[in-house]
Amino acid sequence: MYFVAESGSTKCDWILIDNKNNESFCSTMGFNPFFHSSELIETELKKVDKIINIAPEINGVYFYGAGCSSDELNAIVIEGLQKVFENAKINVDHDLLASAYATYNGKPQISCIIGTGSNSCFFDGEKLIEEVPALGYILGDEGSGSYYGKKLIANFLYHRLPKEIENDFIKEYNLTKDDLIEQVYMKPNANVFIASFMPFIVKHKENSYFKNMIREGFKQFIDVHVTCYKNYQDLEINFVGSIAHIFEEQLKEAAEAYTIKIGSIIKRPANALVEYHLNHILNK
Repeated sequence: MYFVAESGSTKCDWILIDNKNNESFCSTMGFNPFFHSSELIETELKKVDKIINIAPEINGVYFYGAGCSSDELNAIVIEGLQKVFENAKINVDHDLLASAYATYNGKPQISCIIGTGSNSCFFDGEKLIEEVPALGYILGDEGSGSYYGKKLIANFLYHRLPKEIENDFIKEYNLTKDDLIEQVYMKPNANVFIASFMPFIVKHKENSYFKNMIREGFKQFIDVHVTCYKNYQDLEINFVGSIAHIFEEQLKEAAEAYTIKIGSIIKRPANALVEYHLNHILNK
């Protein structure tokens, strides 16, 4: 039996593969080695009875995660997973590779992630090229949940939100400037906290203020993370992630401004990722 795990910074989906069948098994918190230690990964997984009960029977784990972008960072995740799945071969790779696998349809493509964070790559079925780096929620993550959450918080504190939205924000969260500053600058996992305001934006997504903000953020994502690839207008551009899925209308409007062709938009890539493993990896 095998686990395929697809992890963003907020949530990780675990799919169990048994005799070439697969089932959605459970979800846990997301594990990102930029923010989480091996000990935390081990501790959190051992709290999940469904995983612990079956862990000794797992032969392999294919884990794809945000932040898993170097051997040093991947080693953090491998160590944590190995202490839980003691009999398994552990494979850890970048969430970009997961997005490429999940959206690959047999021809060269640009695969993009727009969830809590954002990133992109070119994938032709064999080689993966990341033309520009992901700079994270402080310097980058254009078009992502953390990007929009940061704009919402800043404009709330600057008193630049439409009055009815500002009043609803106060009613819903009851957070002072000091509360927000402390969460963002002094507590861990600030990117997840900032992105946690996306449900509020979704609640008001028909408001022209947020429609414009979302569309402009997607334009910035495309300008940075899509136009950097040669012949980008000739390639299919595919997306995974909750933000791309929820705001599909604004994403397509932004794409039209750059004359790019959007292929698939997948909210959660785990099931498509498993299909790729069944067809291309586990049957080798």
